[in-house]
Amino acid sequence: MTVILGIDIGGSGIKGAPVNTDTGELTAERCRIPTPAGAKPEDVKGVVRQLVEHFGLEGPVGVTFPGIVQGGRTLSAANVDAGWIGLDADDLLTQATGREVHLLNDADAAGLAEARFGAGRDVRGTVLVLTFGTGIGSALIRDGELIPNAELGHLWLRSKHAESWASDRARERDDLNWKQWAGRVNKYLQHLELLFSPDLFIIGGGVSRKADKWLPHLQLTRSRAVPAALQNEAGIVGAAMLAASAGQEQAASAGASTGEGVAGGAPRGPAARKPAEGKAKAGKK
Repeated sequence: MTVILGIDIGGSGIKGAPVNTDTGELTAERCRIPTPAGAKPEDVKGVVRQLVEHFGLEGPVGVTFPGIVQGGRTLSAANVDAGWIGLDADDLLTQATGREVHLLNDADAAGLAEARFGAGRDVRGTVLVLTFGTGIGSALIRDGELIPNAELGHLWLRSKHAESWASDRARERDDLNWKQWAGRVNKYLQHLELLFSPDLFIIGGGVSRKADKWLPHLQLTRSRAVPAALQNEAGIVGAAMLAASAGQEQAASAGASTGEGVAGGAPRGPAARKPAEGKAKAGKK
């Protein structure tokens, strides 16, 4: 059993838990800490460090971020401080925690988890995972493979910015009942259906826990829509999956360079990490 800490940075809360990456199950109760006002990098860094210390788990850590992530750098900041733009967040969080941190987009993490362990398991074709919360995150999956950084929450529906109009925060802001909110979501999904013709929509985020209130009001032409099976834990699970995969790749690379197999050649424990010297980017996705 491989247990990896996954941390999900959200607009309102930062939550984490250890994950059995063989089964997708949390091995301890998750811990949630409110996102600091403004979500500045230095403040968020402190919360991530606090979660790492709370669980005390050795090994790599997977972390999600609500924006575009490429090569460990955060390239957008729709619902967090602009200081994240262009930041090497992998390195920032590695230095802060003393762990090898692997970062990815929050919706992409949810998509990975749902595709392997959740509502998208064994589904062929095109799957769109949408997370409704402070904004709208999106993950595009084709035959089980992730196409990262889709950012479909930033589409425009005529004069309306999708996530500003149809997110869960918009539902609360505009005091919409579930049927009214579902009407907005339905128009958004119909637009995505026209663009991508997905075989399946998976609706995640906190709203997935209340699917009985909005799912009956969705009316799609070609696609099915289902709530996320992992609900609001999908980001945590997907983050841990990425960290586990990256760790395996680095161990395999280390074993190959020494002429030994992974079991014999991979460094283990604290000696395998040197955060004070900066982390190597080789093997990162």
